[in-house]
Amino acid sequence: MKVILLSMPDVAPVIIHEAAFHLPSHGIASVGANIDKEHDVFLIDLIRKRRSIKKYLSRVVKKIQPDLIGLSAMTWQYDTCVKIIRLLKKLRPEVKIVIGGYHATLMFKEIAGSAEAKYIDFMIRGEGEEPCRLLVNALEGHGDLAAIPSLSYKNNGIFIHNPQGENLDLHTLKLPIRDRRRLTWGYHMLYSKIETIETSRGCTRSCNFCSMKHMYGRTFRTFPVSRVLKDIDDIYFKRKTRYIFITDDNMVLNPPRVMELCDAIIAREYKGLNLFVQADCISMAKNEGMVAKMAAAGFRSVFLGIENGSKKNLAAAGKSDITGYSIQAVENCHRYGMMVIGGLIFGFPDDDQESIRENYEFFKTVKADAAYCQVITPYPKTGMRESLLKQGLITNRTNFKKYNGLWANVQTKHLDAEQLQYQFWYQRQVVLGWWDPPSEVRRQGWAWIAVWRFIFKPFLKFRYRKIIKKIGWQGRYRKEIKRWEDMNKFQDLEEI
Repeated sequence: MKVILLSMPDVAPVIIHEAAFHLPSHGIASVGANIDKEHDVFLIDLIRKRRSIKKYLSRVVKKIQPDLIGLSAMTWQYDTCVKIIRLLKKLRPEVKIVIGGYHATLMFKEIAGSAEAKYIDFMIRGEGEEPCRLLVNALEGHGDLAAIPSLSYKNNGIFIHNPQGENLDLHTLKLPIRDRRRLTWGYHMLYSKIETIETSRGCTRSCNFCSMKHMYGRTFRTFPVSRVLKDIDDIYFKRKTRYIFITDDNMVLNPPRVMELCDAIIAREYKGLNLFVQADCISMAKNEGMVAKMAAAGFRSVFLGIENGSKKNLAAAGKSDITGYSIQAVENCHRYGMMVIGGLIFGFPDDDQESIRENYEFFKTVKADAAYCQVITPYPKTGMRESLLKQGLITNRTNFKKYNGLWANVQTKHLDAEQLQYQFWYQRQVVLGWWDPPSEVRRQGWAWIAVWRFIFKPFLKFRYRKIIKKIGWQGRYRKEIKRWEDMNKFQDLEEI
């Protein structure tokens, strides 16, 4: 059987420009690798084909003539996913379509009753490796659709939802596909090649804005250290890539295991290895020894979920008061030369103009190196959504295309959605201003930092000073909003 697995082209540039950072989808690479070898599997990351989606897919589908096409989508990418499915069915009416990922996992019942359900043959909920392997075999006549856990399939045009399967044994999973079966290339972070790995799955935290528990339950599982090393070897030696983004939602939940992994990486004496990771403030603040080991192993940057400077807002998010931990975590990272990207969330029910400004001011006191700023997003099936619905604060309940953190889909008790959107943008400009790389970051010697400091930043400051002088802050804001609105519009798909 011939199988194509697709990831979506939509981007959300909450840190840097949308063209500056393109990661390969680890999800489809892992699902594809675990399909049995007698089948032909191909991967397409459409983030690398944003300007020519229809033309590219038309050519590839005609050449390969796949029997099954799988698509993975987040909630905010689902609108594009449906348009691509319609295109694929026009290109090859007989092809079977399976969807997976977070949105299919969260909204499978709603999708089954939707208008687009007629184009979709299967849905996989939760982890996809084993259900997809069994599905491909069943379509070849070796297995029963009704016996595949976590699969939704059609019987006389009506979706049947099999029981949810158990979490997978991570020890059994094969390395992700990174060879010629991956049809799209050019993944990068600015001017450097980059790949992705996964060292764990799940999280035991209780943040009520997160939908992860529907994917994995409130569990935390780890890949064997030996498996992680094989993954790094594959990237470092075979792909000749030195930059690796770790996709784990929270790798550092088990500090002793992190230190074991770091010791193993250090022992292998990789030269020029650069690792990027996400972490929680509590673990990074309370385990300085772990942070030191991470830095020695090649961890160069960490994303920290600082979230908010208000105790009340943190409580509303289902988090304890982590403000002190945030400051300590950043200090620990800087002590060992690691760059910190701090995550901030705005749009809590009690937020007003002053509290939004204060949250940005709080971020400056934390002294993180860059900010990852988002507006609360009422993702389906989350506790946050239920709370905001009860308070009547969700202003956009159905246009999921705007559920990417950039858009205000909620209002507060003091700001309507438009006012919140503007204050979220404006206060960042006036409080945080233009990014000035701190000395810790400059010492890491990345060439793009010098390019930013001495070429791009001076040019952009000059350009935007002229824009503001001409049309004011509101005018500049409207230009930015228009750019956001156009960012994930794909004209060739709109014409279908």
